[in-house]
Amino acid sequence: MALDVQSGMNTVLQVIEVCGILAFAFSGFIEASRRDMDLVGVFTVAFITAFGGGTLRDLLLDRRPLFWVEHQEYTLLVFVLALVVTPFLRHLRTSLSEKIIIVADALGLGLFSALGASMAEHAGMPIFVCVMMGVITGIFGGVLRDVVCNEIPLVFRRGHLYATCSFAGCWTYLILERFEAFQAGALIVSIFVTCTMRLLSVRFNLKLPG
Repeated sequence: MALDVQSGMNTVLQVIEVCGILAFAFSGFIEASRRDMDLVGVFTVAFITAFGGGTLRDLLLDRRPLFWVEHQEYTLLVFVLALVVTPFLRHLRTSLSEKIIIVADALGLGLFSALGASMAEHAGMPIFVCVMMGVITGIFGGVLRDVVCNEIPLVFRRGHLYATCSFAGCWTYLILERFEAFQAGALIVSIFVTCTMRLLSVRFNLKLPG
C-alpha cells in the first residue's frame, strides 16, 4: 500500500514537472519570437527558461543526473514544440502575446516553486531552505530568459509581485505538510496560491513598498 502511495506521488510530481516545463517553455517561445530570433534562438531561450530553475535546484541538492538529463523526453518535447509553434508565434498580436506570457509565467512559477520546495523537503533540508529552494526553482529560469533577451530580470525590477508570490506559495505547501495534509492536495493549493497571487498582482498593480 505504501509503495502504491509513493508511486502515485511520484506520478503527481512528474506531471507537475512536465506542466511547469511546458508553461515556462511557452513563455520562452513567445519572448524569443518577440525579439525576432530564429529557430535556434527560440529553442535556446525556451530551453533555459524551462530547465534553468530545475537545473540549479538539482545542483544545489546534489541530485544526479540532472532532471532533464534523466528524462531526455523533456528536451525532445521542447525541441519539437519549438519546431511546431515558432511559425505561428510571429503572427500573434503584441497585446495577446503579453497576456500569454503573463499567464504562462505565473503558471510555471507556481508549478516549479511547489516542486522545488517538495524536493528539498524530501531531501531532508531545513524548512527555510526548502522555501528558498522552491523560490529559486520558480524564478531562476525566468531570470536566465530575461538576461539572454537583454532585459533586467523581472524579479529584480520594482514591479508587480513575483518572488513574493513564490515565497508565499512555498510556505503554504510546507505548512499544509506540517498539518499532515494530503501531499498532492498541499501541492495543488500551493500552486494555486502562487499563480493566483501573481495574476492578481498584475491585475490590480500590486507592488512591494519602495
